[in-house]
Amino acid sequence: MGEEEVEAHQQQIPLLINLPLQLPPSPSSNGQYHKRTGNTWTATAHIITGVIGSGVLSLAWSTAQLGWIAGPLSMLIFAGITIISAFLLCDCYRSPQPETGHIRHPSYMEAVKYNLGRESIWVCGVFQQISLYGTAVAYTITSAISMRAIQKSNCYHKEGHQAPCTYGDSFYMLLFGAIQIVCSQIPDFRNMEWLSILASIMSFSYASIGFALGFAKVIGNRRVKGSISGVQTATIAQKVWKVSQALGDIAFAYPYSVILIEIQDTLKSPPPENQTMKKASMTAVLITTFFYLCCGCFGYAAFGDQTPGNLLTGFGFYEPYWLIDFANACIVLHLVGGYQVFSQPVFAVFEKWCAEKVPNSGFVNNSYTIKIPQLPVLRINLLRLCFRTCYVLSTTGLAMLFPYFNQVLGLLGALNFWPLTIYFPVQMYFVQRKIEPWTRNWIILQSFSFFCLLVSLIALVGSVEGLISERLS
Repeated sequence: MGEEEVEAHQQQIPLLINLPLQLPPSPSSNGQYHKRTGNTWTATAHIITGVIGSGVLSLAWSTAQLGWIAGPLSMLIFAGITIISAFLLCDCYRSPQPETGHIRHPSYMEAVKYNLGRESIWVCGVFQQISLYGTAVAYTITSAISMRAIQKSNCYHKEGHQAPCTYGDSFYMLLFGAIQIVCSQIPDFRNMEWLSILASIMSFSYASIGFALGFAKVIGNRRVKGSISGVQTATIAQKVWKVSQALGDIAFAYPYSVILIEIQDTLKSPPPENQTMKKASMTAVLITTFFYLCCGCFGYAAFGDQTPGNLLTGFGFYEPYWLIDFANACIVLHLVGGYQVFSQPVFAVFEKWCAEKVPNSGFVNNSYTIKIPQLPVLRINLLRLCFRTCYVLSTTGLAMLFPYFNQVLGLLGALNFWPLTIYFPVQMYFVQRKIEPWTRNWIILQSFSFFCLLVSLIALVGSVEGLISERLS
């Protein structure tokens, strides 16, 4: 069967389940070839590292605001939205090209540029860089809270639960920043599979501990706390703000569209990259949804209206203190990898731009080898060293200025959920599949996009109000 016949046959297959083409390796849209060795499991590890992050710790609080029906249902709805978005985006990794048959797009922005043009790439670039940068800030905040929680847990164990045990976050943010300055010298995604696998193991560990502690506390209480309507507030307006912020937190916890194509570009072919990526996406979302429901529901069942904003650091749990310490240590180790997963695309965009602007600069393009006894050979690039160090310092400084966990997560989730997870993937899919306006598939996907826009706007308003209230209080 010729390639034209395969494409014609694909048009008969229902929306979102098109058969992938078996294609030979092709150049990326920047003309470069890279050795790609990734598979379903490495892609799943990258996704889980990016998805199960600090967002999972806020889901019990989100469930408490929404109640027993709306809370779990919201998580399932966002899981479904994430899978649909991921499947749309997977099919946008390759584009037909007369000369080479198909061309690969190594990044989200390259795919937008090729499919939607230069005007769209500026809008997409702003939202993508805000999303990635904001996630790095959120991870810095979360890691500091977890490191402080270890010290606080030990203090409570020694001094009693009524002891003040108050500690600041600044020192821990600076410590996390120092670690990230070192880790940021990893050249790109293809060199950090080991870090993603380690981070994935850590995420499973602390999510399992959060679920187990919640389950144990429910058994100890001998009843399930909470209600259908969720936490009661003094006014209807306050309830609306809290519900909106909870939706923003859930929106932050799920999507990974902003790094999906970067992950897909690490996959070997054959089998086709979109086929492998869809399997990895389905596996990762099912796993994360299971942990999210367990942590969110059992956390709410254990604490009811008193559910803390961060399940493992809000100190509903005090004992066994060593297990709390271990869980928070796992969070920190996971966030070390998660920070890199979300920061590497930012590094790649800036460094590629510099290389194109000044191709003859030694500062930009030359690498220097440093050999330290008993350690692997280090290759240092001066641009990479300077830019990435400044980037880490800026995220650390902003985290110290706005150390508000739930509010920051909600704002980031609401701000970037619709444009990056829904709008651009849908529009690129229209171009890829040549879907005409007002056809059945066009109406379905546009309705889907409009619904997600409304949810995003509601969550954005509530999260901004929460951040302003916290800053003024």
